[in-house]
Amino acid sequence: MRRGLAVLVVALLLSTPVVTAWLVGDLTGEAARRLAAEGESLDYAVEPVSLGATGDRVLVVVASALLLASLALLIRATVTRKLDPRVWSALVPLLVAGVLIGLAWRIVTAGAIGANIGAGLVVLGGGPVLLILLGVAAVQAARLRREHRRRVG
Repeated sequence: MRRGLAVLVVALLLSTPVVTAWLVGDLTGEAARRLAAEGESLDYAVEPVSLGATGDRVLVVVASALLLASLALLIRATVTRKLDPRVWSALVPLLVAGVLIGLAWRIVTAGAIGANIGAGLVVLGGGPVLLILLGVAAVQAARLRREHRRRVG
């Protein structure tokens, strides 16, 4: 894969979880929000990270632009045959993994009163799914690399 295409793939993979987390939004429950408004402190499995209102907005705008531009350029490269369409068999599981990571981030950073059951479920259920997705992508990438070496050399 040419270096420019590799940069597009990296941009796509890094921006996917950020955009997904933004689209999902804060998952703190309404009851927890009401209690927090009354002065009760919320419990977090993982404390949410913020760059401030402006920083968060800039991050999401940049990530969205990267996601849309890289996706469009990778599709264009596939249509114009600069990118082997079989690469998508490794790329799609990575994109799904990015979506899962963005969703998991929102679940584990949701404020709660007491235990965040969703965070535990994400670790127990999402962890194995993430490992499977990464494994599928790695196997596909290795298979494509082996086929490419066989054709070239």
